[in-house]
Amino acid sequence: MSQALYRKYRPQGWAEVVGQQHVLQTLRNAIAADRVAHAYLFAGPRGTGKTTLARLLAKAVNCLNEDKSKRPCNECDYCRAVSENRFLDLIEIDAASNNGIEDVRELRDKINFAPTQGKYKIYIIDEVHMLSTPAFNALLKTLEEPPPHAIFVLATTEIHKIPATVLSRCQRHEFRRVPVDEIVANLQHIAAAENIQADDDALALIARQSAGGMRDAQSLLDQLSSTGERITMELAQTVLGTATSQTVLDLVASILDGEAARGLEAIHHALDGGVDPRSLARQIVDYLRGLMLIQMGNESQVETTKDIKAKMSAHASALTPADVLRMMRIFNEAATDSRGSWQPSLSLELAFAETLEAPAESAPVTRSTPKQSAKPSASQLTPVVVSTSSEKSGATAPTIPASEIIKVWKSFQAILKKESASNLAALLNSVTAIDVQGNTLVLGFASDVLMSKMKEEEKKRASQLIADALGVTLDIRCEVANARGKVPPHVPQDGMVATAIHQGGEIVDVQE
Repeated sequence: MSQALYRKYRPQGWAEVVGQQHVLQTLRNAIAADRVAHAYLFAGPRGTGKTTLARLLAKAVNCLNEDKSKRPCNECDYCRAVSENRFLDLIEIDAASNNGIEDVRELRDKINFAPTQGKYKIYIIDEVHMLSTPAFNALLKTLEEPPPHAIFVLATTEIHKIPATVLSRCQRHEFRRVPVDEIVANLQHIAAAENIQADDDALALIARQSAGGMRDAQSLLDQLSSTGERITMELAQTVLGTATSQTVLDLVASILDGEAARGLEAIHHALDGGVDPRSLARQIVDYLRGLMLIQMGNESQVETTKDIKAKMSAHASALTPADVLRMMRIFNEAATDSRGSWQPSLSLELAFAETLEAPAESAPVTRSTPKQSAKPSASQLTPVVVSTSSEKSGATAPTIPASEIIKVWKSFQAILKKESASNLAALLNSVTAIDVQGNTLVLGFASDVLMSKMKEEEKKRASQLIADALGVTLDIRCEVANARGKVPPHVPQDGMVATAIHQGGEIVDVQE
Protein backbone atom coordinates (compact mmCIF):
# COMPACT_ATOMS: atom_id res chain seq x y z
CA MET A 1 0.00 0.00 0.00
CA SER A 2 1.40 3.40 -0.96
CA GLN A 3 1.97 5.99 1.74
CA ALA A 4 -0.14 9.16 1.75
CA LEU A 5 1.79 12.19 0.52
CA TYR A 6 1.16 14.22 3.67
CA ARG A 7 2.73 11.44 5.75
CA LYS A 8 5.56 10.76 3.32
CA TYR A 9 6.56 14.42 3.20
CA ARG A 10 6.01 15.29 6.87
CA PRO A 11 9.00 17.44 7.94
CA GLN A 12 11.69 15.53 9.81
CA GLY A 13 13.76 18.59 10.70
CA TRP A 14 13.29 22.26 11.51
CA ALA A 15 14.49 23.35 8.04
CA GLU A 16 11.72 21.39 6.31
CA VAL A 17 8.88 23.11 8.14
CA VAL A 18 6.82 25.46 5.93
CA GLY A 19 5.43 28.53 7.67
CA GLN A 20 5.07 29.02 11.46
CA GLN A 21 8.53 30.59 11.66
CA HIS A 22 7.54 32.47 14.82
CA VAL A 23 6.84 29.19 16.61
CA LEU A 24 9.78 27.41 15.02
CA GLN A 25 12.33 29.98 16.17
CA THR A 26 11.03 29.94 19.75
CA LEU A 27 11.30 26.16 20.00
CA ARG A 28 14.77 26.04 18.44
CA ASN A 29 16.04 28.66 20.86
CA ALA A 30 14.52 26.77 23.79
CA ILE A 31 16.29 23.57 22.69
CA ALA A 32 19.65 25.31 22.23
CA ALA A 33 19.41 27.06 25.60
CA ASP A 34 18.06 23.95 27.37
CA ARG A 35 15.02 25.90 28.53
CA VAL A 36 12.18 23.69 27.35
CA ALA A 37 8.83 24.30 29.08
CA HIS A 38 6.93 21.47 30.76
CA ALA A 39 3.66 22.21 28.90
CA TYR A 40 2.88 23.75 25.53
CA LEU A 41 -0.41 24.66 23.88
CA PHE A 42 -0.40 24.69 20.07
CA ALA A 43 -3.53 26.36 18.70
CA GLY A 44 -4.55 27.03 15.13
CA PRO A 45 -6.41 25.80 12.02
CA ARG A 46 -6.19 22.16 11.02
CA GLY A 47 -3.28 21.01 8.91
CA THR A 48 -0.97 23.91 9.81
CA GLY A 49 1.75 21.85 11.52
CA LYS A 50 0.77 21.55 15.18
CA THR A 51 1.37 17.80 15.48
CA THR A 52 4.42 17.99 13.21
CA LEU A 53 6.15 20.54 15.43
CA ALA A 54 5.13 18.58 18.52
CA ARG A 55 6.88 15.51 17.10
CA LEU A 56 9.95 17.54 16.17
CA LEU A 57 10.06 18.87 19.74
CA ALA A 58 9.88 15.31 21.05
CA LYS A 59 12.72 14.32 18.73
CA ALA A 60 14.85 17.34 19.64
CA VAL A 61 14.61 17.02 23.45
CA ASN A 62 15.66 13.36 23.26
CA CYS A 63 18.29 13.76 20.52
CA LEU A 64 21.74 12.41 21.44
CA ASN A 65 23.73 14.97 19.44
CA GLU A 66 26.05 16.83 21.80
CA ASP A 67 25.59 20.10 19.91
CA LYS A 68 22.17 21.28 21.10
CA SER A 69 21.86 23.73 18.21
CA LYS A 70 21.87 20.78 15.78
CA ARG A 71 19.06 18.86 17.45
CA PRO A 72 17.27 16.97 16.06
CA CYS A 73 20.05 15.41 14.07
CA ASN A 74 17.93 12.65 12.45
CA GLU A 75 20.94 10.35 12.75
CA CYS A 76 20.94 9.08 16.33
CA ASP A 77 18.90 6.09 17.48
CA TYR A 78 16.27 8.20 19.21
CA CYS A 79 15.72 10.53 16.23
CA ARG A 80 15.34 7.57 13.90
CA ALA A 81 12.97 5.87 16.36
CA VAL A 82 10.68 8.92 16.40
CA SER A 83 10.76 9.17 12.60
CA GLU A 84 9.84 5.50 12.32
CA ASN A 85 7.06 5.68 14.93
CA ARG A 86 8.76 3.25 17.32
CA PHE A 87 9.89 5.63 20.08
CA LEU A 88 8.20 4.33 23.22
CA ASP A 89 8.40 7.61 25.13
CA LEU A 90 6.34 9.53 22.57
CA ILE A 91 2.68 9.06 23.52
CA GLU A 92 0.06 10.52 21.17
CA ILE A 93 -3.49 10.71 22.54
CA ASP A 94 -6.62 11.59 20.56
CA ALA A 95 -8.81 13.51 22.98
CA ALA A 96 -11.80 13.09 20.68
CA SER A 97 -11.98 9.39 21.55
CA ASN A 98 -10.24 9.46 24.93
CA ASN A 99 -11.99 12.37 26.57
CA GLY A 100 -13.23 10.97 29.87
CA ILE A 101 -11.91 11.39 33.37
CA GLU A 102 -10.84 7.73 33.52
CA ASP A 103 -8.60 8.24 30.49
CA VAL A 104 -6.87 11.19 32.16
CA ARG A 105 -6.53 9.33 35.45
CA GLU A 106 -4.84 6.46 33.63
CA LEU A 107 -2.45 8.94 32.01
CA ARG A 108 -1.76 10.56 35.39
CA ASP A 109 -1.01 7.19 37.01
CA LYS A 110 1.48 6.20 34.31
CA ILE A 111 3.26 9.52 33.97
CA ASN A 112 5.38 9.00 37.07
CA PHE A 113 7.16 6.02 35.52
CA ALA A 114 10.57 6.91 34.16
CA PRO A 115 11.07 7.07 30.37
CA THR A 116 11.75 3.74 28.68
CA GLN A 117 14.21 4.96 26.05
CA GLY A 118 14.96 8.66 26.09
CA LYS A 119 15.39 11.45 28.59
CA TYR A 120 11.83 12.77 28.34
CA LYS A 121 8.36 11.37 27.96
CA ILE A 122 6.40 13.51 25.51
CA TYR A 123 2.60 13.48 25.72
CA ILE A 124 0.87 14.94 22.65
CA ILE A 125 -2.86 15.37 23.30
CA ASP A 126 -4.56 16.19 20.00
CA GLU A 127 -7.93 18.01 19.85
CA VAL A 128 -7.59 18.65 23.58
CA HIS A 129 -10.69 20.86 23.56
CA MET A 130 -12.72 17.64 23.32
CA LEU A 131 -11.88 16.67 26.91
CA SER A 132 -14.81 16.75 29.32
CA THR A 133 -14.81 19.24 32.20
CA PRO A 134 -14.00 16.55 34.80
CA ALA A 135 -11.15 15.34 32.56
CA PHE A 136 -9.73 18.88 32.34
CA ASN A 137 -9.93 19.18 36.12
CA ALA A 138 -8.08 15.89 36.52
CA LEU A 139 -5.38 17.12 34.13
CA LEU A 140 -4.79 20.41 35.94
CA LYS A 141 -2.66 19.11 38.81
CA THR A 142 -0.42 17.16 36.45
CA LEU A 143 0.05 20.21 34.22
CA GLU A 144 0.91 22.36 37.21
CA GLU A 145 3.44 20.00 38.78
CA PRO A 146 4.51 17.38 36.23
CA PRO A 147 7.42 15.06 36.93
CA PRO A 148 10.73 16.44 35.56
CA HIS A 149 10.85 13.81 32.80
CA ALA A 150 7.42 14.71 31.30
CA ILE A 151 6.54 17.30 28.66
CA PHE A 152 2.98 17.97 27.51
CA VAL A 153 2.00 19.35 24.11
CA LEU A 154 -1.72 20.14 23.85
CA ALA A 155 -3.02 20.75 20.32
CA THR A 156 -6.37 22.32 19.47
CA THR A 157 -8.28 23.93 16.63
CA GLU A 158 -10.73 25.60 19.04
CA ILE A 159 -8.78 27.43 21.70
CA HIS A 160 -11.87 29.23 22.97
CA LYS A 161 -13.04 25.91 24.44
CA ILE A 162 -9.94 25.50 26.60
CA PRO A 163 -10.48 26.46 30.28
CA ALA A 164 -8.50 29.48 31.46
CA THR A 165 -6.99 27.37 34.23
CA VAL A 166 -5.39 25.12 31.60
CA LEU A 167 -4.26 28.04 29.43
CA SER A 168 -2.44 29.63 32.36
CA ARG A 169 -0.36 26.49 32.88
CA CYS A 170 0.91 26.23 29.30
CA GLN A 171 3.28 28.10 27.03
CA ARG A 172 0.91 29.13 24.28
CA HIS A 173 1.73 29.29 20.55
CA GLU A 174 -0.69 30.43 17.85
CA PHE A 175 -0.34 28.71 14.48
CA ARG A 176 -1.29 30.65 11.37
CA ARG A 177 -2.66 29.58 8.02
CA VAL A 178 0.16 28.85 5.58
CA PRO A 179 0.41 31.47 2.78
CA VAL A 180 -0.73 30.31 -0.66
CA ASP A 181 2.64 30.91 -2.33
CA GLU A 182 4.41 28.74 0.26
CA ILE A 183 1.87 25.95 -0.22
CA VAL A 184 2.29 26.15 -4.00
CA ALA A 185 6.08 25.92 -3.66
CA ASN A 186 5.71 22.83 -1.47
CA LEU A 187 3.29 21.20 -3.91
CA GLN A 188 5.67 21.90 -6.80
CA HIS A 189 8.47 20.22 -4.84
CA ILE A 190 6.34 17.14 -4.15
CA ALA A 191 5.08 16.99 -7.75
CA ALA A 192 8.65 17.05 -9.06
CA ALA A 193 9.78 14.37 -6.59
CA GLU A 194 6.80 12.12 -7.38
CA ASN A 195 6.89 12.77 -11.14
CA ILE A 196 3.39 14.25 -11.04
CA GLN A 197 2.53 16.42 -14.04
CA ALA A 198 0.66 19.48 -12.81
CA ASP A 199 0.01 22.99 -14.13
CA ASP A 200 0.90 25.89 -11.86
CA ASP A 201 -2.59 27.41 -12.01
CA ALA A 202 -4.05 24.05 -10.91
CA LEU A 203 -1.63 23.92 -7.95
CA ALA A 204 -2.65 27.47 -7.04
CA LEU A 205 -6.30 26.38 -7.05
CA ILE A 206 -5.43 23.43 -4.78
CA ALA A 207 -3.58 25.78 -2.43
CA ARG A 208 -6.53 28.14 -2.17
CA GLN A 209 -9.00 25.29 -1.71
CA SER A 210 -6.94 24.09 1.27
CA ALA A 211 -7.62 27.39 3.08
CA GLY A 212 -4.09 27.63 4.47
CA GLY A 213 -3.81 24.00 5.58
CA MET A 214 -0.69 22.31 4.22
CA ARG A 215 -1.95 18.82 5.04
CA ASP A 216 -5.21 19.43 3.18
CA ALA A 217 -3.31 20.74 0.15
CA GLN A 218 -1.06 17.68 0.05
CA SER A 219 -4.07 15.39 0.40
CA LEU A 220 -5.83 17.15 -2.50
CA LEU A 221 -2.72 16.77 -4.65
CA ASP A 222 -2.64 13.08 -3.71
CA GLN A 223 -6.29 12.72 -4.72
CA LEU A 224 -5.81 14.44 -8.07
CA SER A 225 -2.63 12.54 -8.89
CA SER A 226 -4.51 9.25 -8.52
CA THR A 227 -6.47 10.04 -11.70
CA GLY A 228 -3.33 9.26 -13.69
CA GLU A 229 -3.83 12.37 -15.83
CA ARG A 230 -1.96 15.64 -15.99
CA ILE A 231 -3.41 17.92 -13.34
CA THR A 232 -4.89 20.82 -15.28
CA MET A 233 -7.17 23.60 -14.12
CA GLU A 234 -10.16 21.85 -15.72
CA LEU A 235 -9.37 18.54 -14.02
CA ALA A 236 -8.77 20.21 -10.66
CA GLN A 237 -12.06 22.11 -10.85
CA THR A 238 -13.99 18.99 -11.87
CA VAL A 239 -12.56 16.73 -9.15
CA LEU A 240 -12.72 19.39 -6.43
CA GLY A 241 -16.25 20.40 -7.39
CA THR A 242 -15.39 24.04 -8.10
CA ALA A 243 -16.01 23.99 -11.85
CA THR A 244 -18.63 26.42 -13.07
CA SER A 245 -21.45 24.21 -14.29
CA GLN A 246 -23.69 24.96 -17.24
CA THR A 247 -26.54 25.17 -14.74
CA VAL A 248 -24.95 28.22 -13.10
CA LEU A 249 -24.45 29.92 -16.47
CA ASP A 250 -28.04 29.17 -17.51
CA LEU A 251 -29.38 30.44 -14.20
CA VAL A 252 -27.53 33.76 -14.37
CA ALA A 253 -28.58 34.20 -18.00
CA SER A 254 -32.22 33.56 -17.09
CA ILE A 255 -31.99 36.20 -14.34
CA LEU A 256 -30.55 38.71 -16.79
CA ASP A 257 -33.27 37.95 -19.34
CA GLY A 258 -36.03 37.82 -16.73
CA GLU A 259 -37.09 34.32 -17.78
CA ALA A 260 -38.33 32.63 -14.63
CA ALA A 261 -39.42 29.40 -16.34
CA ARG A 262 -35.99 28.81 -17.88
CA GLY A 263 -34.22 29.42 -14.57
CA LEU A 264 -36.47 27.04 -12.64
CA GLU A 265 -36.04 24.43 -15.34
CA ALA A 266 -32.25 24.69 -15.01
CA ILE A 267 -32.49 24.21 -11.23
CA HIS A 268 -34.80 21.19 -11.50
CA HIS A 269 -32.72 19.60 -14.25
CA ALA A 270 -29.60 19.84 -12.07
CA LEU A 271 -31.32 18.47 -8.96
CA ASP A 272 -32.92 15.64 -10.94
CA GLY A 273 -29.43 14.74 -12.08
CA GLY A 274 -28.30 14.25 -8.48
CA VAL A 275 -26.72 17.65 -7.74
CA ASP A 276 -26.88 18.65 -4.07
CA PRO A 277 -28.96 21.86 -3.65
CA ARG A 278 -26.54 23.48 -1.22
CA SER A 279 -23.59 22.58 -3.43
CA LEU A 280 -25.32 24.23 -6.38
CA ALA A 281 -26.07 27.31 -4.26
CA ARG A 282 -22.40 27.51 -3.29
CA GLN A 283 -21.39 27.26 -6.95
CA ILE A 284 -23.71 30.14 -7.76
CA VAL A 285 -22.27 32.24 -4.93
CA ASP A 286 -18.73 31.44 -6.06
CA TYR A 287 -19.59 32.47 -9.61
CA LEU A 288 -21.17 35.73 -8.42
CA ARG A 289 -18.08 36.38 -6.30
CA GLY A 290 -16.05 36.08 -9.49
CA LEU A 291 -18.31 38.69 -11.13
CA MET A 292 -17.74 40.98 -8.15
CA LEU A 293 -13.96 40.59 -8.43
CA ILE A 294 -14.10 41.42 -12.14
CA GLN A 295 -16.23 44.50 -11.48
CA MET A 296 -13.73 45.63 -8.83
CA GLY A 297 -10.79 45.28 -11.22
CA ASN A 298 -9.43 42.05 -9.73
CA GLU A 299 -9.94 39.74 -12.70
CA SER A 300 -6.55 38.10 -12.07
CA GLN A 301 -7.92 36.62 -8.83
CA VAL A 302 -10.66 34.73 -10.68
CA GLU A 303 -9.48 31.16 -11.13
CA THR A 304 -11.28 29.55 -14.03
CA THR A 305 -10.85 28.66 -17.68
CA LYS A 306 -10.57 31.28 -20.41
CA ASP A 307 -13.98 30.43 -21.86
CA ILE A 308 -15.74 30.76 -18.52
CA LYS A 309 -13.87 33.97 -17.74
CA ALA A 310 -15.09 35.46 -21.02
CA LYS A 311 -18.69 34.64 -20.07
CA MET A 312 -18.13 36.05 -16.62
CA SER A 313 -16.84 39.31 -18.08
CA ALA A 314 -20.01 39.62 -20.18
CA HIS A 315 -22.23 38.96 -17.17
CA ALA A 316 -20.20 41.37 -15.01
CA SER A 317 -20.81 44.11 -17.60
CA ALA A 318 -24.54 43.38 -17.78
CA LEU A 319 -25.09 43.58 -14.01
CA THR A 320 -24.52 46.43 -11.63
CA PRO A 321 -22.33 45.88 -8.54
CA ALA A 322 -25.45 46.31 -6.40
CA ASP A 323 -27.20 43.55 -8.36
CA VAL A 324 -24.28 41.16 -7.84
CA LEU A 325 -24.02 41.86 -4.11
CA ARG A 326 -27.76 41.38 -3.63
CA MET A 327 -27.75 38.10 -5.53
CA MET A 328 -24.72 36.86 -3.58
CA ARG A 329 -26.50 37.50 -0.28
CA ILE A 330 -29.67 35.77 -1.43
CA PHE A 331 -28.00 32.62 -2.73
CA ASN A 332 -25.59 32.53 0.23
CA GLU A 333 -28.62 32.24 2.50
CA ALA A 334 -29.89 29.38 0.34
CA ALA A 335 -26.53 27.63 0.70
CA THR A 336 -26.93 27.56 4.49
CA ASP A 337 -30.70 27.25 4.71
CA SER A 338 -31.97 24.00 6.24
CA ARG A 339 -35.68 24.82 5.91
CA GLY A 340 -35.91 23.20 2.51
CA SER A 341 -34.81 19.76 3.72
CA TRP A 342 -38.29 18.31 3.14
CA GLN A 343 -38.35 19.83 -0.35
CA PRO A 344 -34.77 19.91 -1.74
CA SER A 345 -35.42 22.53 -4.39
CA LEU A 346 -37.34 24.96 -2.17
CA SER A 347 -34.45 27.12 -0.92
CA LEU A 348 -33.02 27.53 -4.41
CA GLU A 349 -36.44 28.27 -5.90
CA LEU A 350 -37.09 30.94 -3.28
CA ALA A 351 -33.67 32.48 -3.83
CA PHE A 352 -34.15 32.52 -7.59
CA ALA A 353 -37.62 34.06 -7.26
CA GLU A 354 -36.29 36.71 -4.90
CA THR A 355 -33.60 37.76 -7.36
CA LEU A 356 -36.32 38.32 -9.95
CA GLU A 357 -38.89 40.02 -7.71
CA ALA A 358 -37.11 41.75 -4.81
CA PRO A 359 -35.44 44.95 -6.00
CA ALA A 360 -33.06 45.57 -3.12
CA GLU A 361 -32.85 45.29 0.63
CA SER A 362 -33.75 48.83 1.43
CA ALA A 363 -36.33 50.36 -0.89
CA PRO A 364 -38.04 50.06 -4.26
CA VAL A 365 -35.54 49.27 -6.97
CA THR A 366 -36.40 47.06 -9.93
CA ARG A 367 -35.11 46.48 -13.39
CA SER A 368 -36.96 47.73 -16.48
CA THR A 369 -37.13 45.29 -19.37
CA PRO A 370 -38.84 46.87 -22.38
CA LYS A 371 -40.63 44.44 -24.68
CA GLN A 372 -39.30 44.38 -28.23
CA SER A 373 -39.87 42.32 -31.27
CA ALA A 374 -36.56 40.59 -30.56
CA LYS A 375 -35.49 39.44 -27.11
CA PRO A 376 -33.19 42.08 -25.55
CA SER A 377 -29.62 41.08 -24.85
CA ALA A 378 -28.12 41.16 -21.36
CA SER A 379 -26.38 44.45 -22.08
CA GLN A 380 -29.75 46.11 -22.77
CA LEU A 381 -31.06 45.34 -19.28
CA THR A 382 -30.07 48.54 -17.50
CA PRO A 383 -31.69 50.04 -14.39
CA VAL A 384 -34.06 52.98 -14.86
CA VAL A 385 -35.84 55.30 -12.43
CA VAL A 386 -39.36 56.50 -13.21
CA SER A 387 -40.28 59.86 -11.69
CA THR A 388 -43.87 60.99 -11.19
CA SER A 389 -45.37 64.22 -10.01
CA SER A 390 -48.34 64.29 -7.68
CA GLU A 391 -49.60 67.51 -9.23
CA LYS A 392 -49.56 66.13 -12.78
CA SER A 393 -51.12 62.85 -11.76
CA GLY A 394 -53.91 64.52 -9.89
CA ALA A 395 -53.05 62.72 -6.68
CA THR A 396 -53.27 64.44 -3.32
CA ALA A 397 -50.05 66.25 -2.41
CA PRO A 398 -47.96 64.06 -0.10
CA THR A 399 -47.50 65.02 3.55
CA ILE A 400 -43.83 64.03 3.24
CA PRO A 401 -41.75 63.05 0.20
CA ALA A 402 -41.46 59.30 -0.33
CA SER A 403 -37.71 59.77 -0.70
CA GLU A 404 -37.48 60.77 2.98
CA ILE A 405 -39.11 57.50 4.05
CA ILE A 406 -36.85 55.53 1.74
CA LYS A 407 -33.79 57.06 3.43
CA VAL A 408 -34.76 55.70 6.86
CA TRP A 409 -36.36 52.44 5.68
CA LYS A 410 -33.24 50.37 6.31
CA SER A 411 -32.97 51.59 9.90
CA PHE A 412 -36.49 50.31 10.66
CA GLN A 413 -35.42 46.74 9.98
CA ALA A 414 -32.45 47.10 12.32
CA ILE A 415 -34.72 48.40 15.09
CA LEU A 416 -37.22 45.58 14.59
CA LYS A 417 -34.56 42.90 14.67
CA LYS A 418 -33.40 44.15 18.07
CA GLU A 419 -37.00 43.89 19.26
CA SER A 420 -37.19 40.31 17.93
CA ALA A 421 -40.03 41.46 15.68
CA SER A 422 -38.64 39.39 12.82
CA ASN A 423 -42.00 39.04 11.05
CA LEU A 424 -42.42 42.75 10.47
CA ALA A 425 -38.73 43.17 9.65
CA ALA A 426 -39.08 40.53 6.93
CA LEU A 427 -42.24 42.16 5.61
CA LEU A 428 -40.61 45.58 5.36
CA ASN A 429 -37.72 43.92 3.55
CA SER A 430 -40.23 42.54 1.01
CA VAL A 431 -41.65 45.95 0.08
CA THR A 432 -41.04 46.63 -3.61
CA ALA A 433 -42.56 50.12 -3.91
CA ILE A 434 -43.12 53.09 -1.64
CA ASP A 435 -45.38 56.07 -2.35
CA VAL A 436 -47.01 58.78 -0.25
CA GLN A 437 -50.48 59.99 -1.25
CA GLY A 438 -51.64 62.78 1.00
CA ASN A 439 -51.57 61.38 4.53
CA THR A 440 -51.33 57.75 3.37
CA LEU A 441 -48.21 55.67 2.90
CA VAL A 442 -48.72 53.14 0.09
CA LEU A 443 -46.58 50.02 0.34
CA GLY A 444 -46.24 47.78 -2.69
CA PHE A 445 -45.66 44.04 -2.34
CA ALA A 446 -44.74 41.51 -5.01
CA SER A 447 -47.69 39.20 -4.28
CA ASP A 448 -51.07 38.95 -2.56
CA VAL A 449 -49.58 36.47 -0.09
CA LEU A 450 -47.00 38.93 1.17
CA MET A 451 -49.49 41.79 1.25
CA SER A 452 -51.96 39.75 3.31
CA LYS A 453 -49.37 39.27 6.06
CA MET A 454 -49.25 43.03 6.69
CA LYS A 455 -52.07 43.10 9.23
CA GLU A 456 -53.34 46.04 11.30
CA GLU A 457 -50.91 45.40 14.13
CA GLU A 458 -47.95 45.47 11.73
CA LYS A 459 -49.28 48.63 10.06
CA LYS A 460 -49.55 50.41 13.42
CA ARG A 461 -45.99 49.49 14.37
CA ALA A 462 -44.66 50.63 10.99
CA SER A 463 -46.56 53.91 11.32
CA GLN A 464 -45.08 54.41 14.79
CA LEU A 465 -41.55 53.87 13.43
CA ILE A 466 -42.13 56.56 10.80
CA ALA A 467 -43.56 58.93 13.39
CA ASP A 468 -40.56 58.43 15.66
CA ALA A 469 -38.08 58.93 12.83
CA LEU A 470 -39.67 61.72 10.82
CA GLY A 471 -42.27 63.31 13.10
CA VAL A 472 -45.26 62.61 10.85
CA THR A 473 -48.17 60.24 11.34
CA LEU A 474 -49.26 58.35 8.26
CA ASP A 475 -51.97 55.80 7.54
CA ILE A 476 -50.72 52.72 5.70
CA ARG A 477 -52.29 51.04 2.69
CA CYS A 478 -50.88 47.96 0.99
CA GLU A 479 -51.04 47.04 -2.70
CA VAL A 480 -49.66 44.44 -5.05
CA ALA A 481 -47.14 46.52 -6.96
CA ASN A 482 -44.89 46.19 -9.97
CA ALA A 483 -46.75 43.26 -11.49
CA ARG A 484 -45.78 43.21 -15.16
CA GLY A 485 -48.25 45.21 -17.22
CA LYS A 486 -50.26 46.36 -14.19
CA VAL A 487 -50.46 50.11 -13.61
CA PRO A 488 -50.62 51.11 -9.91
CA PRO A 489 -53.77 53.06 -9.07
CA HIS A 490 -51.93 56.28 -8.21
CA VAL A 491 -50.32 56.45 -11.68
CA PRO A 492 -52.34 58.17 -14.48
CA GLN A 493 -53.76 55.37 -16.63
CA ASP A 494 -53.22 57.26 -19.90
CA GLY A 495 -49.83 58.83 -19.21
CA MET A 496 -46.27 58.09 -20.30
CA VAL A 497 -45.54 55.93 -17.23
CA ALA A 498 -48.60 53.75 -17.89
CA THR A 499 -47.53 53.32 -21.52
CA ALA A 500 -44.04 52.21 -20.41
CA ILE A 501 -45.56 49.69 -17.99
CA HIS A 502 -47.83 48.26 -20.68
CA GLN A 503 -44.74 47.80 -22.86
CA GLY A 504 -43.07 45.64 -20.19
CA GLY A 505 -41.41 48.25 -17.98
CA GLU A 506 -41.61 48.37 -14.21
CA ILE A 507 -41.66 51.17 -11.65
CA VAL A 508 -38.27 51.34 -10.04
CA ASP A 509 -38.59 54.30 -7.71
CA VAL A 510 -40.89 57.19 -6.96
CA GLN A 511 -39.20 60.58 -6.74
CA GLU A 512 -40.84 63.83 -5.88
